Formats: sequence, structure tokens, C-alpha cells
Amino acid sequence: MNTATTTLSPRLLAFLRIGLGICYFWFGLLKFFPGVSPAEDLAINTIHCLTFGLIPAKTSIILLAIWEVAVGLLLISGFWLRGAITAALVHMACTFTPLLCFPELTFTKAPYALTLVGQYIVKNLVFVAGLLIIAPGRGGKKAAGKMERKEKVEAM
Repeated sequence: MNTATTTLSPRLLAFLRIGLGICYFWFGLLKFFPGVSPAEDLAINTIHCLTFGLIPAKTSIILLAIWEVAVGLLLISGFWLRGAITAALVHMACTFTPLLCFPELTFTKAPYALTLVGQYIVKNLVFVAGLLIIAPGRGGKKAAGKMERKEKVEAM
């Protein structure tokens, strides 16, 4: 049986990894330029909420930009993949907090009718799935190799 759930092509995994990396890099790069990222205010307000206002807005958006660009470059390059995926998953966990911190911005009727901002946040579930798929030892190369070996054994 050769389905997406049993055999993961190294080329497709690389394509997914690089695609996620480009998104991270691009979204992070925009945050270096005030007023350019459509998520800038949401990010600043979320970081303010999560840190109880301990990090100034300008500092928080620059730190987030550095984090996202670094994750993006690591995903694109394939270097230090485990660390990049861990950093990305921590980031993704934080991206869902506006659903709790700012329900008036994320829902028209909580908990089922999302605003555009809410939809922007919930789409991150796809990022999480992609990150888990490319994670070494989960869906990445090791898992693909194990599945191929298992298929060979079953074919005998």
C-alpha cells in the first residue's frame, strides 16, 4: 500500500519544510518594518498580554521578528531541524492565545463564529500539522524509512 499516510516522499517532506520556512521567514521579515505586517498589532497586544506588559511593544515585535526569521531560515536550510520545530511549535502555541485573551477580536459569536482575525489564527493548525509531519522521528525521514522497511518485511 503506497498512500500518503504510509510513505512520505523525501521530496515532499523537503517541499513542506521549505514552504513552512518561507512563510515563517516572510511573516517575520515584515515585522521588522513598522506598519507593514498585518499581524503587527495583534502580535504586540498578545505579547503584552502574555508578558503582563513587561516587554515594551517595539522590543516585543523585534524579538518576534528575529524568532520567526530564525525559524524560517532554519527550516529552509534544514539545519538544527529539531530545535527549529520546537521553537516553531512554542510560537504556534502562543499564536492561539488571542482566542482567549481577545475573544472580542477573534469571534463574532464565541466559540464557533470566527472573525477574519480568528480565522487567521485557526489556520495555524495547518502549520502545526506540517511541523509535526516534518519533525525528525515523527513524520520526517526516520518515519519514512521505517515505513518503507515495514512494507518490505510485510511483502516477504
